[in-house]
Amino acid sequence: MMNTSQLEIAKVPKATTSKISGSEAVIRCLLEEGVETVFGYPGGAIMPVYDALYRHVDRLTHVLVRHEQGAAHAAQGFARVTGKTGVCIATSGPGATNLITGIADAQIDSTPIVCITGQVPSHLLGTDAFQETDVVGISMPVTKWNYQVSKPEEIPYAIARAFYIANSGRPGPVLIDITKDAQFGELDFKYEKCERIRSYHPYPILDESKIKEAADLINQAKRPYILVGQGVIISGAQKELIAFAEKVGAPMASTLLGLSAVPVSHPLYVGYLGMHGNYGPNVLTNECDVLIAIGMRFDDRVTGDLDRYAKQARIIHIEIDPAEIDKNVKTTVAVNADAKQALVSLIKKVNSNQHDQWIEEFRKCEKTEQETVTRHELFPKSGEIKMAEVVRRVSEMTKGKAILVTDVGQHQMIASRYYRFDETQSNVTSGGLGTMGFSLPAAMGAKMGKPDRQVVAIIGDGGFQMTIQELGTIFQNGIDIKILVLNNHFLGMVRQWQQLFFDRRYSFTELNNPDFQLIAQGYNIQTQKVDKREDLDSAMKKWLDHKGPNLLEVIVEKEENVFPMVPSGESVSNIRLK
Repeated sequence: MMNTSQLEIAKVPKATTSKISGSEAVIRCLLEEGVETVFGYPGGAIMPVYDALYRHVDRLTHVLVRHEQGAAHAAQGFARVTGKTGVCIATSGPGATNLITGIADAQIDSTPIVCITGQVPSHLLGTDAFQETDVVGISMPVTKWNYQVSKPEEIPYAIARAFYIANSGRPGPVLIDITKDAQFGELDFKYEKCERIRSYHPYPILDESKIKEAADLINQAKRPYILVGQGVIISGAQKELIAFAEKVGAPMASTLLGLSAVPVSHPLYVGYLGMHGNYGPNVLTNECDVLIAIGMRFDDRVTGDLDRYAKQARIIHIEIDPAEIDKNVKTTVAVNADAKQALVSLIKKVNSNQHDQWIEEFRKCEKTEQETVTRHELFPKSGEIKMAEVVRRVSEMTKGKAILVTDVGQHQMIASRYYRFDETQSNVTSGGLGTMGFSLPAAMGAKMGKPDRQVVAIIGDGGFQMTIQELGTIFQNGIDIKILVLNNHFLGMVRQWQQLFFDRRYSFTELNNPDFQLIAQGYNIQTQKVDKREDLDSAMKKWLDHKGPNLLEVIVEKEENVFPMVPSGESVSNIRLK
């Protein structure tokens, strides 16, 4: 995290053009950065910016959300599928604080967004004026950088740095808070994109000696194992990753946010890591001899009990953020570098190899998982509809090529396990923060970012109601997303833990839900409801083929549990299959 004191704000260059208002400068800065879409909600302290925006609607699309949290999540969805910086705008006070959840989510999941907030006039700062909140202070722990503008001439300088910081190195959220008098004031406008900031070095210099050390370990390995994180996607290293894995003959497993970096069909891809990941990728972590972690941070959901995590292995960690190296897991070789740069160099130094017997151990684990869990979830012969069979049909009907935007909970884990990703940058979800309500607004942003791709939002009935008002945004803007609500009338993941670890004391997790069909109809969104297995295929085809937004509600098994599962605080070797 960076703060204002770490960045020396230089003097603003002398202007060479005519004067414009600060609010007009904000819009021109966005246009100079190539921004075409922003998500926001107007209010008193940001009203001058919205007045300036009114004159630029032919060049800048503004999506009016129904809640500022939705604006932040939409900006995240846009950023995750495009690699560009998402932008959201809000007013002061509650407008700004409503962004905080999305900002925190973007921070932990390394998503580049620039948030612009209005603020009370500078002479009222600190007086508890109407809708005044110290958003710079509040957001400091969850932003990569933030800055308060109190003079109009600071606007171009601050916004240029905001975009550079947000999407360089390890990406993250940046917030620019602009007082109302700075928006009304005038400046001589000149915009220069930021390409360098003294004391900020987002791209480490690759240490070739570390690459050689890593290559030597890999060349000696008998059971090498590659863990694929989101850093691979952020750096655009998908092809290099596959070339590296194929050369050394090592199996690859993905973290939650690393999903879609590698096609699921790739012969060296062995599955999904984590608390509810696949059996083999978890168990065999404690049997590899060299662990190669690329662009991931060894989150507790991946490692389980750190005292029992990969103690037998020599660990190579390729990571752009030095703060993540040796933070949780002690490395043998630390390569502080951009993933793509490191892989390009590493490919040249590793030997061609094959590890067929080692990969066969993953396949044996896969067969065990199929017999115990998978076939019963994907192909149930009776009983209530299961979440996995619904996801399987979505995967088959979209041929694994849709952008999948999941909320948080059981359905998220099921979708991550069973959707067969075939294209990269196709998985959008809330990982580190685990934000319920993420999916619906993030799917809006994803579709705005990639209008030519099919976007499917998979949501539980609990998370759906946290941001359900964004159906209004979808309706007003005609955003063509396909919404799948898996309804089990429970806060499913919490209920599962209550069943397994709290003797079935279901304390306030059962939901008496409203009629989602009527709500969707109220927003003029086409909708269907399915509660019988024999009706599922025809309903899903109609849902996916419809032109425009469409909601499909599927009533699924009420007390279904998600397995495999690594109990909290346990070793990954003790993953439960039932």
